[in-house]
Amino acid sequence: MQTDTKTILSRMRQLEIRTRRLVNDSLVGEYHSVFKGRGMDFDEVREYVPGDEVRAIDWNVTARAGRPFVKKFTEERELTILLVVDISASGQFGSTSQSKRDLAAELASVLAFSAIRNSDKVGLLLYSDRIERYLAPKKGRRHVLWVVREILYHRATGRGTDTVKALDVASQLLHRRAIVYLISDFLSPGDPPGYRANLRRAMRQTNRRHDVVAVRIEDPHEKLLPDVGVLAIEDAETGDVVELDTSNPAVRSRFNVTARERSRRLVTDLRSEGVDTLELVTGASYMPSLQRFFKNRERRRA
Repeated sequence: MQTDTKTILSRMRQLEIRTRRLVNDSLVGEYHSVFKGRGMDFDEVREYVPGDEVRAIDWNVTARAGRPFVKKFTEERELTILLVVDISASGQFGSTSQSKRDLAAELASVLAFSAIRNSDKVGLLLYSDRIERYLAPKKGRRHVLWVVREILYHRATGRGTDTVKALDVASQLLHRRAIVYLISDFLSPGDPPGYRANLRRAMRQTNRRHDVVAVRIEDPHEKLLPDVGVLAIEDAETGDVVELDTSNPAVRSRFNVTARERSRRLVTDLRSEGVDTLELVTGASYMPSLQRFFKNRERRRA
């Protein structure tokens, strides 16, 4: 069902006001301190003075000049942020007033407004089991609003999820080092053979060239089943339906254990590839988790 223009504009305006306030009130300085200065550009060489790092000596120039010279670097002036967002069918699920896709859009809005506040570029790659949409990195408020609008309202042509393809395409599109936020529920129907190994390979290769941050979005009922009797659960991406007797404690316990094990496995795989992870839950405030993530990341990289 199509959403009328007036409703879209109203929702976008409300989202912009809310996320800008969060950026100004809660994330001032944190984004800059965590991500700025990660890249350095060569500027010039100058004569060595006592106290300079020996590692900075340019031995070629030193040999030609007959006296020591060091390389001088300046902080990279701008960063590129690429939001890689999963818009497969499972993202429409929400047992609270907020779906996983809604939360993805709000988080993306916060990250995007933080970026343009620091004069960085923001790009977008939407994917399902195929690449759905790509917006090249640009600066400015109008571009950010377009990015957020696409996350909220783009109608996916695919239903499944192929995160491996999305990461491979992102690596091909980005010609300079970037911060890649991969925002997904990381649910892949049936976990096809080799999927876990392929995901690790894609994460490893992308993280070598860029700085990947994996943001996992989940709904509370994806780990905890309510006690509501016989419940028909449909897989949004495959259409398969499974009936569960949620009044049976053993069924609820098995569901919970399986979900938690899947989550633990994913986090272990990501961290083993050096990928920072952030986990968010629909219906809950994400700002404390985001601030804690930034602080922990800054402390680790100090």
